[in-house]
Amino acid sequence: MYTYRLSLLLSLLLAANAYAGDATLRQPRPDLITAGQPSAQQLRDAAANGVTTVIDLRRTDEDRGYDEAALAEQLGLRYVRLPIAGAGDITESNARTLDRLLKQDGGKTLLHCASSNRAGALLSVIEARVNGAAMDDALKFGRDAGMTSLEPAVRAVLETPTP
Repeated sequence: MYTYRLSLLLSLLLAANAYAGDATLRQPRPDLITAGQPSAQQLRDAAANGVTTVIDLRRTDEDRGYDEAALAEQLGLRYVRLPIAGAGDITESNARTLDRLLKQDGGKTLLHCASSNRAGALLSVIEARVNGAAMDDALKFGRDAGMTSLEPAVRAVLETPTP
């Protein structure tokens, strides 16, 4: 049943993405969906299909097209903002903060930015620095979650020795 509902959720969200032209949804782990900016309908679909938390990595000045925080609250979703501006904010500290946020909820999480690039980048750092993955494996995980142009920033973080 769980697998069916998750497949249904992904199908609904992917169909909505195709119609709206939004970024592709990805599922790097069973309890985690990464995406670009979800539409209001996609957020409703996510809530109806078991997503319990939305983590938004976009800055407050980035237009979402609707009041995402208010809609999430109306839908009973936990809504968390962790503003990540770009390459300069791809840090081990921000990755560890995101890791703590992801671990605070036992349900499914929708993690998004504008295109999944920031989401994938921070997840890549988590894979290496928190979960102990090798750099190549961590980078692959990040790309699978949506990382694109931020890969050099992730490499810089991962190539810096931890204190």
